[in-house]
Amino acid sequence: MAKRTSTASRKKTPKIAKSMAAHSAIKAKASVTRAKKTVVPAVKKTQKLAAVRAQRPITATPPPRRQPTVDESAALMAFERAHREFTHGRFGEARNQFRALLDKYSLVSEVAARGRTYLAIAEARLRTENMLPRDADSLYDRGVIELNRGEYVAAQEMFERALKREPEAAHIHYGLAATRARLGSVDLALQSLQRALDLQPNLRVRAQHDQDLTSLRNDPDFDKLVFQPRL
Repeated sequence: MAKRTSTASRKKTPKIAKSMAAHSAIKAKASVTRAKKTVVPAVKKTQKLAAVRAQRPITATPPPRRQPTVDESAALMAFERAHREFTHGRFGEARNQFRALLDKYSLVSEVAARGRTYLAIAEARLRTENMLPRDADSLYDRGVIELNRGEYVAAQEMFERALKREPEAAHIHYGLAATRARLGSVDLALQSLQRALDLQPNLRVRAQHDQDLTSLRNDPDFDKLVFQPRL
């Protein structure tokens, strides 16, 4: 009986050894898997940080700003004087000043280029002025045409020119009021309308239904002017 028991024990020993070896292999594989899980994210995170740092722009110190020369400063001042005349509609004087600017400071390229542009515009405006009608009635008719075409800025200019020739013409003040209302200049439109109604009160009937004055209808001053005539 002792020999049989010993033989059986020897037969079971290889199975136990194999089981232990398999268990060790599984533990080793699990350890490797855990190691991969912990190492890989750290590597990826490091790579992402490196990529972000590489994308950050390198801020360079800007070079010191160059100071304008004496000619550049003088040219800019001359341009500003000429431009002031231009913006006030004094195109003849603006033309003369831009010409003088180009004669004296043509080498100041940036200012000279702008001066040439404004000189061309001033000369074009002067040519247009020479072709405009001279009398108030013709200017008024031209203003009405521009108003009906939707060219409100041009219409305003025509009516203003007409008023310089006939400042007491009620119909011209009324046309200017309608144009300014179309432009959205409510206060100026009401001033022109009041002047027109002072000169010719029966224009109130027209003003009550005039589509050109629609933008004024919500203003209480319009109601007083048009629907509450003065005694």
